Amino acid sequence: MPPSPAGSLAATAHAAPSTPVSAPPEVSSKDLMAATGISRATLNNYVALGLLPQPAVKVLTGSGRTRRLGFFPKTAIETVRRVQALKSQGRTLDSIVQEVARPDAGPQTPPPAPEVAAPPPPAAGPAKPRTSPPGAAGWGGLDLDAIEHPAYMINNRLELEWWNPAAEHQLLQRPASDMPSDITERGLFGLLDRRSDLPGAEDWEELVRFHLSCAKSRLPQSIVYTLCAHLSKRNAGLVFEAYNRVGAANRSGLAHTDVNLAVADEEPRWFRIYAAFFREGIFFVYVPARDPSDQWLGLLGRRDQVIRELLRRRRPYLTPLAVVVADLEDSSRICVELPPEEYFEMVNGIWRAMEPLLRKYHATHGKHVGDGMLYYFFPQPDSNYVDNAIRCAQEMREVIRKVDISWRARKNWNNDLVLNIGLDEGQEWFGAYQTPTHLEFAALGDTINRASRLSDFAQGGAIWCTKNLLNKLSHEERREIRFGINRHQQGESTLIPGTFARLGNLLDLDDPRNFKLRDLSTVAVTEIMLS
Repeated sequence: MPPSPAGSLAATAHAAPSTPVSAPPEVSSKDLMAATGISRATLNNYVALGLLPQPAVKVLTGSGRTRRLGFFPKTAIETVRRVQALKSQGRTLDSIVQEVARPDAGPQTPPPAPEVAAPPPPAAGPAKPRTSPPGAAGWGGLDLDAIEHPAYMINNRLELEWWNPAAEHQLLQRPASDMPSDITERGLFGLLDRRSDLPGAEDWEELVRFHLSCAKSRLPQSIVYTLCAHLSKRNAGLVFEAYNRVGAANRSGLAHTDVNLAVADEEPRWFRIYAAFFREGIFFVYVPARDPSDQWLGLLGRRDQVIRELLRRRRPYLTPLAVVVADLEDSSRICVELPPEEYFEMVNGIWRAMEPLLRKYHATHGKHVGDGMLYYFFPQPDSNYVDNAIRCAQEMREVIRKVDISWRARKNWNNDLVLNIGLDEGQEWFGAYQTPTHLEFAALGDTINRASRLSDFAQGGAIWCTKNLLNKLSHEERREIRFGINRHQQGESTLIPGTFARLGNLLDLDDPRNFKLRDLSTVAVTEIMLS
């Protein structure tokens, strides 16, 4: 007679301590896909929907190479098979998510409502807390890292500057630690082409077209050639053809498109991609079709908060840049001569007068000691950042001349308000210092120090730059810049145009006032004149 079920259960329970557990404690993403037959894109989608937990990424060594692999709990195989079984019954993905991601919820068929009288209105009491819109937390009431859907910002050269964890896992498919530190190696299409499943998606061409349309108003064809050089032959042809075919998106509002990011023969994964435009770049967010869109429109409409949070969270990166440092000559003496409120009024007026130039030449304001100004100029798709820095410096002299005329008329004094300006170019790390209420951009390296020293060296409102900076201009651009060295002989000064000199040959390095310039004594410099 066969044992009773209870007896079998008891025997099994009694023998359990000596029975080895055959199932491993965890399963790799590779083995999970092999066991269930799902694709990498489907696996990423299940993680994004909360059907599976985020994998634990481990570094594996062997066969002479190192690789990273994600591992899931051993129950992941059972979870995926359960999802597949529910899908075969005709269940929608939304209802599956509700049931599987919340196992205590059970099937989502609501019971019939009992026929009872309507309840009386509730008594007055504490207001029910409102639910927060997506990302509504953190600094300034906004936390972009908390957005559960893929989001990222690219600059106007289509280089990736910020991305959230969802974009890292679902789109880029590489950890932040594996991302190039050099911004010029972070071209979005190149990153997706080499490491992502997206080029195999149904609407990959539409995704490429949409990004090019958003960037085209400031993206010349020469930059597209550079982008294509880092792509596979197929995708290079696709990008170039799409660029020639699409029109430029209207940057005054939001742009959007709908894409299916599933590969062939896979369940559709529809997203609406929104693009928001800023001076610093373009912000994209991928919203699944199942999500209501009005809340995302509200989030993206908070432009000031969005860009401030993006810049705050932007990872430091290595980038080419030009630097302009401008100091007000004899500022200490002028500060003594003016009442404090008038001195602050004058300095703030100078800064305000320079603001249009910053926008015109795509400059970023940095922190400079005292009442001077520090501006960073980064590569732009439609202009030379070095040329932008030089032209901005030249126009700053004209702006300060108008401020000087205004204060002469107001104070009837003989003080000259002039800016002594230094410029240099290099490749430096750029990032931000921040507190919960303050954000300050900074570049680390010798480029800023050299520009600051040249500003100290300049006198009478002169503009001095390094030879290295002018070498970054094309021949045609350099021809439009008047520069040279004034040679002093027998009490006369003669300008030798188009020449340079070592800084140490232009001053007395034994003078204590020039000690801080000794480390630049061998640097070739020149003076830039007004055009």
